[in-house]
Amino acid sequence: MEHAIETSGLKKTFGDIAAVNGLDLQVRAGTLFGFLGPNGAGKSTTIKVLTGLLAQTAGRARVLGHDIGKEPVEVKRKIGVVPEELVLFDRLTGEEYLRFVGRMYGLTAGDIRSRTAELLELMELPTDRKKLIVDYSHGMKKKLAFSAAVIHQPQLLFLDEPFEGIDAIASRMIKDLMRTLLANGVTIFLTSHILEIVEKLCSDIAIIHQGKLVAQGSLDELQLGVALPDREQRRTATLEEIFLNLIDRDDAPRSTLSWLG
Repeated sequence: MEHAIETSGLKKTFGDIAAVNGLDLQVRAGTLFGFLGPNGAGKSTTIKVLTGLLAQTAGRARVLGHDIGKEPVEVKRKIGVVPEELVLFDRLTGEEYLRFVGRMYGLTAGDIRSRTAELLELMELPTDRKKLIVDYSHGMKKKLAFSAAVIHQPQLLFLDEPFEGIDAIASRMIKDLMRTLLANGVTIFLTSHILEIVEKLCSDIAIIHQGKLVAQGSLDELQLGVALPDREQRRTATLEEIFLNLIDRDDAPRSTLSWLG
């Protein structure tokens, strides 16, 4: 399978608002794909459509060879998702939650036990049977959500702002696990506002604005297409410079506060 994700004319509207507007996207299998855009660009809506949480208004989307509109359950069996807004069962312990997720994916009792133990140890999560998720820090909840997303060995992993609100140690731990997953052929679809992380980790990048794709390719390819004055500036442009060049909002505030001069 050449592409883990393919969309054609993908559209999702809410009333008169087109959150995703004719998106044509190709994500090569086995890559770490960065999906960028300003707030409200349609990133999370795109992920919700690709993971079967929302039905598209128009267009087509194939995920791991399946039409997400026609075979959503087949897709959900093969993917893992860490959403931006974590939804966990707070009155369970971390161990109970991972065992529950493992059962939902149809893992054997032996696999559930061994994988749960390994994930709790790797992520340095509490094994105390009395400590409930409600008492976890935000970083601990993020690591637990990541653990739940990979316990069934998915072929495709969606990560929506996975580094938000976590410390440097947890961030390194997640990055290391992402590299291990990539080495095992897993495709990772990543959104993040931390452009330095995307620039460092991702081999392919797409940028959307107002629900539309404005650029897609490797960093080198994006550098060639950016509208900067001379060739050297294009060749050395950072992802942040490329992003700001492509998403140049005329209505964006550019001055300081009046009382600060």
